[in-house]
Amino acid sequence: MSDATSIWKSGVTLAAIAAVCTSLVAFTYHLTADRIAANDKALLEQSLEPALSNIFFDSGVSESKLVLSPPHALPGEEEALIYRIYAKGEPVAALFVVTARDGFAGPIRILLGVDMQGVVTGIRILKHKETPGLGDKIESRRSDWVDQFPGRSINDPEVTGWALRSDGGQFDALTGASVTPRAVVKAMRDTLIYFEANREQIFDILAGEDTA
Repeated sequence: MSDATSIWKSGVTLAAIAAVCTSLVAFTYHLTADRIAANDKALLEQSLEPALSNIFFDSGVSESKLVLSPPHALPGEEEALIYRIYAKGEPVAALFVVTARDGFAGPIRILLGVDMQGVVTGIRILKHKETPGLGDKIESRRSDWVDQFPGRSINDPEVTGWALRSDGGQFDALTGASVTPRAVVKAMRDTLIYFEANREQIFDILAGEDTA
């Protein structure tokens, strides 16, 4: 057998093996795609639910989502997300994913839950680069700092009260850190103002315009 023939046969064999492997990968993906999507949805819902304390709902947390591309009226220069939550077909709350732009070490991604009366149902920090041991205490797993916000609204305290005590407001800072909590409180205040002004539009006019 000539070298050319041997090389040709080897190439054909490798091509056949590659085709079989590609088919197996495609087949495996087809079998597992739905399961992967379901797992991803379950993880997303688990990450959102902590911001919905004491709220009864029967809709999927992530089923009705609005994506607002910048520029928009919510905090941050990134996309803002709004998850609309329902019980028996009626709106009961909204979850906002917004960005506090002026954190000490950069933008801070925030999840804020608000019920239909404009009352905070929960807040979680999704992403940040704040200083370990100081600014990172905005995370619920590192301190109880975020626990001071559920039950409050844009009218409790009034708008001017949505600031740190050191700035004349009604909320505690973090020991050794003020820039980080100041950014979070400001983003929360601006989100609550937005909700107060756009409550009906979020659930009515914008309904059916999901861009997820």
